[in-house]
Amino acid sequence: MTPTDKRLNLRFVALAIGMFAIGTDSFVVAGILPSVAEDLHVDVPTSAELITAYALAYAVLSPLVASLAGRASRKALLVGGLAVFIAGNIGTGLAPTFELAMAFRVVAALGGAMFTPTAAGAVVALAGPEKRATALSILFGGLSAATALGSPIGTAISGITDWRGTMMFVAAVGALATVAVLIGLPTVPRPPAVPFKQRLSPLTDARITLTLLLLLVAYSGLFVLYTYVSQVFRPATNGDGTTLAWLLSAWGAAAVVGNLFAGRLTDAYGNRIVINTAGVTAVLVFLTTPWSSQHLVSAFVAVVIWGACGWAMLVPIQHRIVGVNPAASQLSISLSSSANYIGVSLAPVIVGFFLDGVVSANRLGIPAAAVVATGLLIGELGHRLIRRDAKAAAATPPTGAPAPAANPSLSNHR
Repeated sequence: MTPTDKRLNLRFVALAIGMFAIGTDSFVVAGILPSVAEDLHVDVPTSAELITAYALAYAVLSPLVASLAGRASRKALLVGGLAVFIAGNIGTGLAPTFELAMAFRVVAALGGAMFTPTAAGAVVALAGPEKRATALSILFGGLSAATALGSPIGTAISGITDWRGTMMFVAAVGALATVAVLIGLPTVPRPPAVPFKQRLSPLTDARITLTLLLLLVAYSGLFVLYTYVSQVFRPATNGDGTTLAWLLSAWGAAAVVGNLFAGRLTDAYGNRIVINTAGVTAVLVFLTTPWSSQHLVSAFVAVVIWGACGWAMLVPIQHRIVGVNPAASQLSISLSSSANYIGVSLAPVIVGFFLDGVVSANRLGIPAAAVVATGLLIGELGHRLIRRDAKAAAATPPTGAPAPAANPSLSNHR
C-alpha cells in the first residue's frame, strides 16, 4: 500500500466513524424501549414512536438538505451535521418528557441527514473511479459495525445505567467522529448542485418505483421484529439487558457477514435469486419466532439467520436499482436511502396496530413475515417489468444498426 493509499484510507476511516455513530443511533433505541417507556411514563409501543420520528425525519430531510446545501463546503456540512447530531442525542438524553425526547430525535435525524449523503459523496470525490468501491466499503463498514458493536454496547450501557446513559454514549461517539473529521479530512470538492425536482425524477420510471417499494415494504417487515426485539425475545433473555445485548451483537455480526457476501452472490447468481432466497428465508424464520423465542439457543439461531438474510437483501436491491438506469444511479441510490428509512419508520406503526388486540408480542413474527412477503411480491412485479423492457430493447435495434446486446445490468435478474 502506497503512502497515498494509507492517507486516503485514514480519511475514509474518519468518515466511517461518523457512520458508526449515526448507525448506532439508528439501531440502539429498539433495545432500550422498555427503559424509555418506564422513565417517561408511556407504554412500550408509544416509546417506539421515537424510532419512527428519527427514521421518518431522516427520510424526508435527506434529499432536502442535499438540495438546499448543495453549495456549502463539504467539510463544514460534515462537521455541522455531526454537531447537530450530538446536540440531538444530548437533548434526547436530558429530555424530561416524551414529547421533548421526540423533538430531539428529529434534531438528531437532521444531523444524520446532513452527514450521511455528504460522506458518501466525499469518499467518491476523494477516491476516484479506481478506488471508489473500496472507499464505499470502508464508509458503510462503519454502518455495519454499528449493528455488530454500537447497538449492543449501547443496549448494555442501558442495562448498567439507564437509557439516558445510552444516548450520552451515542453523543460521545459523535464527538469522536467530529474530531476525526476535523483532523483527518482535507477540503472536499463540491459536487454540482442538483435541484430537488431532479432528485425525484427516477420515480417516473415504474421499474425503479417498484424496486423502491420492494425496499420500503420489505424493510418495514424486517424491522417490525427489530423494533420490539426486547419484548419478542423476552422469554429467552428473561428481560436481562446484557443477554439482549449479546443477541443484538450476534444479529449485527450476522448482518455484516450477510452484507459482505451479498455482493459476490449477486454477481454470481443475479439479484433476483439473492433477494428472493434471503427474503423467503427471513419469512420462514419470522414464522417460527413464537417457538424460537422461548429458549436462548433457538433465539440465537433465529437472530443470526434473520440478521444475515435481512442485510443480504440490501445489496441486490441496490444492484437492481442501479441496473435499471445507470445514468441516474446516484439519484436512485439517494431515493433508496429515503425508502429504507421510511420503511424503518413505519415498523413501529405496524407494531402498534398489531399489538392493539390483534396479536401478542410473542407472535409479532407472523405479521412481520406477511409484510416481508408482500414486499417480495412487489419485487417480482418490478423484476417482470425490467425483464420485459430488456427483451423489448434487445428486439428493436436502432435503424441501420445491428441489434445491441441486452444491457447486462438489466438482464442479470435471474
